[in-house]
Amino acid sequence: MSYDQIFLFVLLGIVFAMLVWGRVRYDLVAFAGLVIAVIGGVVPVQDAFAGFGHEAVIIIALVLIVSRAMTNAGAVELVARFVLSSTRSLPSHVGLISVVGAALSAIINNVAALVMLMSLDMEAARKAKRSVAQSLMPLSFATILGGMITLIGTPPNIVVAQFRDRALGEPFSMFDFSPVGLICAVVGIGFVTLVGWRLIPKGEARTMAGEGAGSVFVAEAGVKADSKSIGQTPADLYPLADSHDVTILGLVRRGKRLGGFAAGEEIRKSDHLVLEGDPASIEAFIGAAELNPPGADAHEGLTGKSLALIEAIVPRDARIVGRTATDLRLLYRRGVTLLGISRQGRRFRQRVRKLPIRAGDLVLLLGPESRVNDAAEWLGVLPLAERRHSVVQRSKALMTIGIFVAAVAAAVMGLVPLVVALAAVVILYALLNIVGPSEVYESVEWPVLVLLGSLIPLGLALEETGGTQLIAQGILSLTGTLPVWAILAILMMVTMTLSDFLNNVATALIAAPVGLNIARSLEVNPDAFLMGVAVAASCAFLTPIGHKNNTIIMGPGGYRFGDYWRMGLPLEILIIAVGVPAVLTFWPL
Repeated sequence: MSYDQIFLFVLLGIVFAMLVWGRVRYDLVAFAGLVIAVIGGVVPVQDAFAGFGHEAVIIIALVLIVSRAMTNAGAVELVARFVLSSTRSLPSHVGLISVVGAALSAIINNVAALVMLMSLDMEAARKAKRSVAQSLMPLSFATILGGMITLIGTPPNIVVAQFRDRALGEPFSMFDFSPVGLICAVVGIGFVTLVGWRLIPKGEARTMAGEGAGSVFVAEAGVKADSKSIGQTPADLYPLADSHDVTILGLVRRGKRLGGFAAGEEIRKSDHLVLEGDPASIEAFIGAAELNPPGADAHEGLTGKSLALIEAIVPRDARIVGRTATDLRLLYRRGVTLLGISRQGRRFRQRVRKLPIRAGDLVLLLGPESRVNDAAEWLGVLPLAERRHSVVQRSKALMTIGIFVAAVAAAVMGLVPLVVALAAVVILYALLNIVGPSEVYESVEWPVLVLLGSLIPLGLALEETGGTQLIAQGILSLTGTLPVWAILAILMMVTMTLSDFLNNVATALIAAPVGLNIARSLEVNPDAFLMGVAVAASCAFLTPIGHKNNTIIMGPGGYRFGDYWRMGLPLEILIIAVGVPAVLTFWPL
């Protein structure tokens, strides 16, 4: 072996060992490895940071922003409203939420799909009085499986597609992954629905930070002219309120609270419903019942633009102590609404905006994010960390989906490159206030981009120095005279095992050129081996560290490190069993 090959093998071995160890941030490890490679002379100085401008890096960043926009517009809520129910049996629930999770993962990032659905799954488990551990892991695995269906569903697909472009002159297209990915996803979801969840220990499920532990507020919401609640009674809305964990306390008409709960009073335009619940539940019910908070016109309606809800505690020396929102003219002066008040769980009959605030109260403020922060400082209240809630722009859900579908269609038809289509989508979302300026940057997982941008030059250097060819020859020498399908299966098993302990992006970057070299040595279709690598790099089911989705559910599900292989090992074996024939069927040798 040459000096360059030895240097790179030792360096990558140390980098991968550090990634598995996990005690140092993976982006720092990868970036340090890149710098050492440049100092060692194996990566040219002029190519040191070329990875950060790589198309795969840009696409992943844009997909994450699109995912945030889908959340802001309530696209997931639109689907979940018709799917989730606490009355369904556990297998039915697991099957439905897994299908929804896989479908979402095919069109947005699979991490974003899990985060969107996880709170809904936990809420369904709470209402059904069962352990969330039985459904969270199947949901996580389903979102990983769904990501394999399209180019943008998971980073390994993007990495493999861009590698094919460089190696063979043309990338995989948006739906080239669909035949094999769909088969694997269908079989995998069938397994987790019928068998997988039975293999999981129930565990001691814990609550996510900020979920389910929020304070209970009393808030008001106005009845707008076109609300579907007009003509109904508060009692008619009880089932809807119950499904959102909200209690309807009464009705305000012409500035006065009607007697009792006003359960039988017909709701009219400009009435206000008095609600009790946690902030997220109140916000969701306001959207579902087609209501508006006080001051909706100033915010262009609850769905007008990117808004934030924050919870804040009132200290003794706060400006608002002893005064009301009306006294301070909060909406007029600061463009922020006092949406709700929490006073140690006590109920009160005064209007929210006319209730004098006491030290120790929690207040719920609604408005544009910059204004909410300024208003909190002006009022002298202290925003609570982890108690910031996004406001869903439900009126823009269909428009958001339509823009994305049109962009993907344009890319599939070859009118524009995918990266340009996604960039145009992000620009439109920003112009339409579906994502705010700060959210554009907040939604990007910068550590993942640093990891990818740092490892791309290292992968290129390993390939150009003949390192990947050496690895391919080593695998071929060990497999001897085995048939090609068996060599493909072994490559997928090795890739899958690496992905269980390494970041799947790092795995794909190394395994893709190895697969290409094996295919060239065997003189067979390289696409079969590249597709096998893409499938295997995505399937990290044995540990909580192989895929971020598995890490995210570990705490809320109460899982231990050793719980994942119980369902993950048979699932990985099943994916190999169906994945190899599927690859060879759609990408024949």
